[in-house]
Amino acid sequence: MGILWNALINQEFFMSELLHKSPLGKNSQYETAYNPELLFPILRSVKRKELGIDSDSLSFYGRDLWYGYELSWLDKQGKPVVRVALFELPCHSPHLIESKSLKLYLNSFNQSEFSDESQVRDILEKDLSGCAGEAVKVTLMNVQQLETFGFQATPGLCIDDLDISVSTYSYNPDLLKKGQGRMEETIHTHLLKSNCPVTGQPDWGTLVIEYKGDAIDHSAFLQYICSFRDHQEFHEQCVERVFTDLQTRFEFEELTVYAQYLRRGGLDINPWRSTQNKMPKPVRFIRQ
Repeated sequence: MGILWNALINQEFFMSELLHKSPLGKNSQYETAYNPELLFPILRSVKRKELGIDSDSLSFYGRDLWYGYELSWLDKQGKPVVRVALFELPCHSPHLIESKSLKLYLNSFNQSEFSDESQVRDILEKDLSGCAGEAVKVTLMNVQQLETFGFQATPGLCIDDLDISVSTYSYNPDLLKKGQGRMEETIHTHLLKSNCPVTGQPDWGTLVIEYKGDAIDHSAFLQYICSFRDHQEFHEQCVERVFTDLQTRFEFEELTVYAQYLRRGGLDINPWRSTQNKMPKPVRFIRQ
């Protein structure tokens, strides 16, 4: 027990020191010229070790899909160009990218000149791939293309109107319970709220669960999601925590967990984890 406790303390100390070096929670000077050094990577392996996830042999497939709504640069005539970016980071990358650092990095494009859109996309892919440690795909859309893209309906059954009592707002996986028999269904909730582990600012999201296997008790699952309300963790880590909690307590033939978070600082982060190796098309829900 002593060895395990010391290991956990060391992990928490390492993560605390790492986050202390990030731009989160600090006053930041906005750069006026393109600067890739602003990007700040965070090791996925530290939190995954806490969750019992082997970073060298993941039990899931997935990606982190980011929408960047505040991307602008100058063309060779000095005229501003505005685009919305989609960043697709593979979940097996050794690093996630700290969101404020990405915001500062994107803002460093504002007064910088580039020859055309393809040059900007190539630079973004190069810099983000270097930070994440794996290839990052970047798609740029103008506003008209984003309008055409539109919003998609949240799939499955919404469980938010269940008549339940909630008294636990600190993360508690023991609230999860099995339902009756086996089930194949999709459920979702808009009640997901967690908090930034550094600033404490709230992160709001819609969570979708698609599964085939042991039935999930809907009321118990909703109470479990409400227990994240005071929980402090990054978006990607929360989704992997939900996936791991379900996978270790139920027997599934298939399981997919993803969250569509609301934007903060011009960015929204949408982690997707699944036992199925079939990457979905990008979606946006109405709250985004």
